[in-house]
Amino acid sequence: AKTDAAINRVFALLQEWDKGNKNTRARILDEFIANNQGKTAPELELEFAQAASLFLTRLTAWIRLTYMLGTCVNQQLQAIQIFLSAPSGHKYLGEFLEVGGVLTVLEILGLKQAKEVDKAEALKLLQTICNAGRKYKELICESYGIRAVAECLARSKSEETQEQCRQLLQMLAQGNPKYEVQVYKGLIALLPASSPKAQQMAAQTLRIVQQIVAEANPNIVEPLLGLLRTLHLEVQYEAIELIKDLMSYEVQTLILKRLVELLKATLDDTVRRPQILEDTDVEK
Repeated sequence: AKTDAAINRVFALLQEWDKGNKNTRARILDEFIANNQGKTAPELELEFAQAASLFLTRLTAWIRLTYMLGTCVNQQLQAIQIFLSAPSGHKYLGEFLEVGGVLTVLEILGLKQAKEVDKAEALKLLQTICNAGRKYKELICESYGIRAVAECLARSKSEETQEQCRQLLQMLAQGNPKYEVQVYKGLIALLPASSPKAQQMAAQTLRIVQQIVAEANPNIVEPLLGLLRTLHLEVQYEAIELIKDLMSYEVQTLILKRLVELLKATLDDTVRRPQILEDTDVEK
């Protein structure tokens, strides 16, 4: 009798979802998030009378239809996160990936109209997928995830979103030998970004990733030394620390040569006479 009652309750919930409008679905999502945080896969199955996948299927279908419109995106991502982060919930991850879930989440990062809180939640979901193992990191990278995350970091106006991007890029470089160099190059490409916070985070993460890739790419030198001209002290600090680290690599000679050239240029700018003093037409 208890089993029958549970099944009836779940099917009533799924029917309400199927027939419900945006407000009805938003309420169902809020209740699901409030009642199921931190549950294991067996606990979720118990909650849904061994039919939790039927609800997850509805979530993944709705987010694919509505993410460009911004409809309840944050709530949907939080609900999916509950499934994907559930201990012993590997089957939920498989179901999410089978319907192209990674591509949908990555596309949210590139939407101009997407809210920063939605992007941050999307990044947390990608981190959860990363934590499932190397092949899932590779899947994100194969889906042009490195570029999507790096561009999100460069363009974002939210420090929380930028920090989630930084963490995800670091995770994609660790334990992922097939794509570690690609992450490394993506971080180098961020050094000339217009956002000082993005510059700081790129330099900070490069200190970690540089140790992973072993060899230093000579293309890192110019954009890195360019950071020394910034007025933002936190960016200067990370640049100087990275330069110190690179003194142990083959690019040492190139860095020292360019530093000397920069110092000469700075000295020339300092001692150059103001143009007005060279003007012979100025009345004495």
